[in-house]
Amino acid sequence: MSLEYSIVYKAENNYQNWVEQAHWQFLIIPEVNNNQEFVNIDFSNSVGATNQFSINGYGFKTIRVHPKQKFKNISFEATFRLIKKEVNPFDFNPSADIEQSYQKLNELNFKVDFEAFLKTTHFTRIPQAQKSMFDFEKDISIFENLQNLNHFVFNYLRFKTNVTDVKTTLDEIIVERQGVCQDFTHLFCAVARKNDIPARYVSGYLHQGNGYFGDSQMHAWAEAYIPKIGWVGFDPTNNLLANTNHIKVAHGKDYTDCSPLKGVVYTTGTNETSHTVQVLSQQQQ
Repeated sequence: MSLEYSIVYKAENNYQNWVEQAHWQFLIIPEVNNNQEFVNIDFSNSVGATNQFSINGYGFKTIRVHPKQKFKNISFEATFRLIKKEVNPFDFNPSADIEQSYQKLNELNFKVDFEAFLKTTHFTRIPQAQKSMFDFEKDISIFENLQNLNHFVFNYLRFKTNVTDVKTTLDEIIVERQGVCQDFTHLFCAVARKNDIPARYVSGYLHQGNGYFGDSQMHAWAEAYIPKIGWVGFDPTNNLLANTNHIKVAHGKDYTDCSPLKGVVYTTGTNETSHTVQVLSQQQQ
């Protein structure tokens, strides 16, 4: 069975004074992969600036916007339609040789191949006092440990909006024990990497019709690499494996690599920015 998803992304920026020049990059286009197929993309802005498509360093498609005239208000709207195959997140056979899987993690070639997703970053640095907050049990499989980690993060943090922002680090999150999906994902990635598991931050869209946690913007979850299985998606915000309702846009080391909007704006005074996302789905015949 396949589902057709309709995604509407809106952003609006209001500035106190004239913006003389601006450059934006949007990382919001769903990835095309074995489970996701595009039907249509439409992207517009309120000042009629030309949209340019490009590819970022991780190979994901971006939209660049550079208005030629000055403005005080600008809005963007993107509409995506795609077909997604139904995903069974448990459609793999865990390795029966548990010891061999852990040995693989210590091989030099493995560490070199996955170095980018094993290193600690600004947003995945665990405070020294909490270094032992979750250690893997070597008598159960890596997959079972990651499921337990998913459950641990889900229970450790409380989902609450407007208490953290895109600059909040684990030092504050671990103490306050609340945040949004990016905070849950950063903690999951940090602990997985501490236990020698490659983990990457994933940005995308979540169809929340089944009562999942998520805010009004883009969602975040993690992918962990398991020897002989590959990359497996974990959503610690909702304590489940990434499934059909998770529509991937991009991945990276942390939020910095996956920010949906980056830009340089030349103006003075204050500004207000808002973003909203709506995801709808219907079954394909």
